[in-house]
Amino acid sequence: MNRYLIKATTVGALGGLLFGFDTAVIAGTTQQLTEIFHLTPSTLGLTVFIGLVGTVIGAMVSGKLGQKIGGREALRIMAILYTISAVGCAFAWSWNALMVFRLIGGLGIGGSSVLGPVYIAELAPAKWRGRMVGMFQINIVAGILLAYLSNYIIASQHLGAAEWRWEFGVAIVPSVLFLIMLYGIPRSSRWLVTTNRTDEALKVLELMGSPNSKAELQEIMDSVHMERGAKEEPLFTRRYALPIFLAISIGLLNQLAGINAILYYANSIFASAGFSSNSAALQTVGIGLVNMLATLLGMSLIDRMGRKTLLLIGSVGMVFALGGVAAIFYTHTHQALLVWLLVMFIVFFAISQGSVIWVYIAEVFPNRVRSKGQSLGSSAHWISAALITRYFPVVVDKFSQGTPFAFFAGMMALQFVLVLFVFPETKGRSLEQIQAQFGIH
Repeated sequence: MNRYLIKATTVGALGGLLFGFDTAVIAGTTQQLTEIFHLTPSTLGLTVFIGLVGTVIGAMVSGKLGQKIGGREALRIMAILYTISAVGCAFAWSWNALMVFRLIGGLGIGGSSVLGPVYIAELAPAKWRGRMVGMFQINIVAGILLAYLSNYIIASQHLGAAEWRWEFGVAIVPSVLFLIMLYGIPRSSRWLVTTNRTDEALKVLELMGSPNSKAELQEIMDSVHMERGAKEEPLFTRRYALPIFLAISIGLLNQLAGINAILYYANSIFASAGFSSNSAALQTVGIGLVNMLATLLGMSLIDRMGRKTLLLIGSVGMVFALGGVAAIFYTHTHQALLVWLLVMFIVFFAISQGSVIWVYIAEVFPNRVRSKGQSLGSSAHWISAALITRYFPVVVDKFSQGTPFAFFAGMMALQFVLVLFVFPETKGRSLEQIQAQFGIH
């Protein structure tokens, strides 16, 4: 580990900070947006959902963009989209305008969710890769915490009808800083090899502190050799069946845990359990802080205990936590336990799915289709996030608050079975060794 590697990883992961901030900031605005724009449960869901539509599109197209111009340059485009969105949402003159700028912000989130982890994974040594790619997730939860804290502070200032504008507008500052800092990091060594710039790739490996940069360069060159004549190799072939299944399933299950529904509608969930608006805002800050601390714990464990072990432990904990939340809403008793059960859920999610997803998707594909594979996994993740976010308030309105939580608990039971019998362990292996482990040569 040297300062150049740390700097590149930190900047590459900063997209996650904006990702997390944009994900959670909407939670503090839903009540005021509902009043100002006269939103129904359906149109409120649509207001949150539109950002995720952009996220799905961004995740689907950014992989190819990253392969064409490189992860660093593609991340700069995402930073510009973040900035436009933050300014536009803060000064939105109508509900339709707000929807357009939230869509633009979603494009930046989706693109960053693909490009950031891939960029870091392609720079990081094997023994540090889990923790370094995990920096992206740490930044996501830091952004979530900052959004909740920002919402609470702004709400305490009694800004009236302009409160929601300030909550969206705060993101302008980190968006601009992210764009500026992206001009101080190198290109990915692996991407440089795929474009025949091996001398520059060797310099990057040396700059990143590779103990044997020439040998590592040769390993990378060998792994991308077939790409010389087949840069447009299709992803959906039989040889990639297992990596495709793993990427799609972990992407879907990450959202089928209910994490984004909880983050987006946290204030409403607490309010439905009888908490006041100020108390609900403060509870979300606590949730964000626990999320941050638990994610740091997960990052410290991911390269020791492994990806599979953490997913199994997390699945069991989330089943119990989500089942408990569902029981509270079905029985309308023990509401005081709601905060503790959600804290329990956040802890088990953060040390398992939250820590593993972006690392795992970035690891399971070979170099020549890694960006496409990351795009596929992220798209599965965001499509399920979009659907759950869109219909969460509708399902609650039609059935009960407990119904979605019972569903989420069932999905985590399914995750336990899939991980136990299908998911391989990838810790401590280079990207090329993982490729060989899957029988892809």
